[in-house]
Amino acid sequence: MPGRVEPRQLAFALPHTESLTRDNFLEGPANAAGLVLVDSWPEWPNRIMLLVGPEGSGKSHLAAIWAEQAGARSTSAHALTPPSVPAALATGALVVEDLNPSEVDERALFHLMNLAREDQAFVLITARVPPSTFQIELRDLRSRLRAVPTVSLLPPDDALFRALIVKFCADRQMAVDESVVSYLATRIERSYAAARRAVELLDSEALRLGRPVTRALAAELLRNA
Repeated sequence: MPGRVEPRQLAFALPHTESLTRDNFLEGPANAAGLVLVDSWPEWPNRIMLLVGPEGSGKSHLAAIWAEQAGARSTSAHALTPPSVPAALATGALVVEDLNPSEVDERALFHLMNLAREDQAFVLITARVPPSTFQIELRDLRSRLRAVPTVSLLPPDDALFRALIVKFCADRQMAVDESVVSYLATRIERSYAAARRAVELLDSEALRLGRPVTRALAAELLRNA
């Protein structure tokens, strides 16, 4: 009789909550300029500001903190259309998330910047790269974007990187000890995105295998990644 094959346990992607409050924002030298920007509102050097940083660097978290303070609405850059602009600016403050020139309606963005100036509204735009690298067809929009003051978020230092791993684990209600955090911090790329991906992998595989999150499991998964 053939040997019995044990069924593979399925891992379900259960929703988890990531807190975007000020109390849960991890401060460090890498994001200090972004925090100063949020805290200095409404005394900004310009009504429109650009917050630039790599994936997972805290742009959305900082934008959420500012939106709470300013009573701002939020929209994704790719969702902007010319007719939607007046309603988006109705409260006098707006967050425009993840500006990617290849996915944005240039006419809508130009209209937004003009109307914000006319209405003296505040706009916080987030992007992964600075406007100097944008490929923009509309010349007037290109010059407007390059004139917007930019605040940059930097790669995390060691202390912030370890704190990020702990936070991502806590967001997923994962119980980990210092040995796991130290192992990850010294084995993966020092970036926000890499920390998030490593924690997601640990969480899903621990669930699938029915094993606790340990240094041994982390070593096994990263070795096979």
